[in-house]
Amino acid sequence: MITLLKTAARCCLGAVLALTAMAVQASSFEGMAAPTFSLPDQNGKIHTLDSFAGHWLVLYFYPKDNTPGCTTEAKNFARDYSQFTALNAEIVGISLDDVASHKDFAETVGAKFTLLSDTDKQAAKAYKVLTSFGPMDFTKRQTFVINPDGLVVKHYEDVKADSHSAQLLADLAVLQKK
Repeated sequence: MITLLKTAARCCLGAVLALTAMAVQASSFEGMAAPTFSLPDQNGKIHTLDSFAGHWLVLYFYPKDNTPGCTTEAKNFARDYSQFTALNAEIVGISLDDVASHKDFAETVGAKFTLLSDTDKQAAKAYKVLTSFGPMDFTKRQTFVINPDGLVVKHYEDVKADSHSAQLLADLAVLQKK
């Protein structure tokens, strides 16, 4: 019986340590300089990380233009855009879709914010959000909040498309007080 309890305790401790290691790995971007990028927007204009210096940056990766979850998330960002700008925050969406697709998507959702085309997967690899399903590559739905100095201060790995905009607004207000 004692041997069984010791084995169970070691097993549980191992699981706790594994979960702790995953949590540390998940937040490995926080406190680090944001990876740089140079990508075209929905109008073909090139943007770099430095283009947003001096502002808070909500850099959100999403899988695909004109899909249900991505459309919901983008429409909510469009709805709340003035609240983000009031907090000196810019919203930038990135997916692997091309410039023409982004232009159509921005018009569909009424986006006043920037959508960047990462067709060569440069940013997706740098931010470690590239994934695939069979032969199709896409980005995971994840968001990085970058402060005006270019540091990642918050990384969201588990994003709910319908509530993410509101969550970010609340979190930005707190992050800006730190």
